[in-house]
Amino acid sequence: MRLICLAALAASLATPAFAQDVQEETVQTEADAVTVSGGTALVSSYRFRGIDLSDEKVAVQGWVSVTHESGLYAGTWASSVDGFGELGGSNVELDLYAGYKTEVADDVTLDGGVIYYAYPGSTGGEFEFFEPYAKLALAAGPAAFTLGVAYAPAQDVIGGNDNFYVSADAALPIERTPFGLDAHVGRSEGDTTLTPGGGYTDWSLSASASWNALIARVTYVDTDISNFNAVAAGATPEIVDNAVVFSLTAAF
Repeated sequence: MRLICLAALAASLATPAFAQDVQEETVQTEADAVTVSGGTALVSSYRFRGIDLSDEKVAVQGWVSVTHESGLYAGTWASSVDGFGELGGSNVELDLYAGYKTEVADDVTLDGGVIYYAYPGSTGGEFEFFEPYAKLALAAGPAAFTLGVAYAPAQDVIGGNDNFYVSADAALPIERTPFGLDAHVGRSEGDTTLTPGGGYTDWSLSASASWNALIARVTYVDTDISNFNAVAAGATPEIVDNAVVFSLTAAF
């Protein structure tokens, strides 16, 4: 059986993984107090925190969010996954999130909220759980750096223990070109079903090209999860090994 319970952590807000941060164009209301954004993506495989949740299959994703000028926001993010259909579900992950984002100093932003992970229609067990998160972002010229932490309190679905995920991200657009570079490293710790072997590190390097609202991206992603820990968690080693992932995103 694949990493079914690990799939329960996929996301992204994005952070919001949501799962993964994406560039978005916005549509404003007449009052200019509320901003609505969203988009769709096609990815060669859905990797969340280094783990493949679509079992090396193409995944379709989409999201929509609403942001108030005060800094409050809420939204939803969805992706096709693999494994929940075997439990009577629809092989869909649906993440609901809400939070608050504010500038605490020049070029320094604090973002905090909570994500609720759901897998509609799954009848083989309870998989839904929630995870608060916080992120500190720093802009340095054209570059952007983000430190993040996500904490899943003890819940039966993840093994009755809590789980921490800390991460660091860097993004560098290449000025006067449509290209950009991204780097990520994360560490998951906890004696839960979310973390094979009790702890692991994931990392990735990406290159992207944008044109209007379209973004094409190629990403190298890997983890230090051993084959033994993958098999012990009920997975095949292929879904935690290194991979090259391609994606095409259309934002509005």
